[in-house]
Amino acid sequence: MKAIVHQTYGLPEVLEFVELEKPTPKDNEVLIKIRASSINAAEWYGMVGLPIARLGGGLFRPKDIRIGTDYSGVVEAVGKGRADFKVGDEVFGAKHGAYAEYVCVEKIVIPKPQNVSFEAAASVPIAGLTALQGLRDFGKVQAGQKILINGASGGVGHFAVQIAKAFGAEVTAVCSARNVEIARASGADDVIDYRKENFTLGNQKYDLVLDVAGTHSWQEYRRVLNPEARFVIIGAPKGNRLIGPLAHVIKIKLGSWRASQKATFFVAQFNIDDMNVLKEFLETGKLKPFIEKTYPLGETAEAMRRFGQGHAQGKIVLTM
Repeated sequence: MKAIVHQTYGLPEVLEFVELEKPTPKDNEVLIKIRASSINAAEWYGMVGLPIARLGGGLFRPKDIRIGTDYSGVVEAVGKGRADFKVGDEVFGAKHGAYAEYVCVEKIVIPKPQNVSFEAAASVPIAGLTALQGLRDFGKVQAGQKILINGASGGVGHFAVQIAKAFGAEVTAVCSARNVEIARASGADDVIDYRKENFTLGNQKYDLVLDVAGTHSWQEYRRVLNPEARFVIIGAPKGNRLIGPLAHVIKIKLGSWRASQKATFFVAQFNIDDMNVLKEFLETGKLKPFIEKTYPLGETAEAMRRFGQGHAQGKIVLTM
């Protein structure tokens, strides 16, 4: 089978399009013929080898040369211990090594909604779970709350706008002028072009700020937070060479140490229950992925270059 691997850390040039042995499912696994996958910050940081990330993934070179997580596809074979899927089922989920034609999956696999494409389904898992858990579990979003999403037009951001609206919140989206229409199409009640207006100098106060872009200090953010507001860090600029975006996280956590507002950083956790929530949102039209561009698997390096520029609208998807 064709797959993308990286034998070393670095920029997209390290990615190789190679032939690997097609996997065989174990008794508790299903073999998926992948139709689409998508690019997330997790793949970028795994590829470049952020030093702090190498502690678990290989200090000098990757322990696992495979890459990719999100997938959608069709069940091609079923282990004899699995009765929940059959050959031909359309599914989506998450499994390391998804930048390939096939992957064997045990846990994170659920039926794909029939009303969405393989490309749309493959764009959802990591970004969708991050937005859902950030808003619901850490932001404690409630209907009627005023929420600001800083960085509302990327993969996580445009999902967060839609999920916040599904929970009944009033959403202000912050993005650049070229992305205003995406934010509005995602359901934002108000959209701020950050190049024209610094939202931290405005008079509006928010019950929750979801920080995807990481463009301001805690002192600036705090100006627009209600006294008991929550602040959830989703993303940040790449930051310094040793800890990357964690530099922004550390500054926010230190700055908010004694504040009444709660600042939280988290990493999304995969689980079937939350995947089914996203599936329901897709089925009901509450979640509509925006895909900037699709690339064939063999052009993954070019797709990664586009992602690395930091200005992608919605999601970048790979097709097999």
